[in-house]
Amino acid sequence: MNTYSKDRVLIEGLTVLTTIGVYDWEKTIKQKLILDLEMAWNNKPAGESDNVSLCLDYFKVSQTITHFIQSSKFELIECVAERVAEMIIKQFSVNWLKVKVSKPTAIANARNVAVIIERTANY
Repeated sequence: MNTYSKDRVLIEGLTVLTTIGVYDWEKTIKQKLILDLEMAWNNKPAGESDNVSLCLDYFKVSQTITHFIQSSKFELIECVAERVAEMIIKQFSVNWLKVKVSKPTAIANARNVAVIIERTANY
């Protein structure tokens, strides 16, 4: 288990295509979601030892998220954010994280629509 730390690991601009939306036409197409994650992780042990096994494996985190979202169907970006947060906390022993899920094509006259959530592990 990763103890609380003010250190962070970031994944920014993770782009995933998935089926998402509340309208019938949205349920038949793939749309782009963009995720930004900020995860609490004590980077000091890895930084001092230069040992990759002490790092949060951000490649594996991004693969896990991408596979999960691509293989699922959602109506709401709020649901995507909640499910991703729960999964990362459980699978990677992250104590705190912030997840931003953007759906850039949600509103024609807007560059982007997004939700941001922060969650803490309940061990």
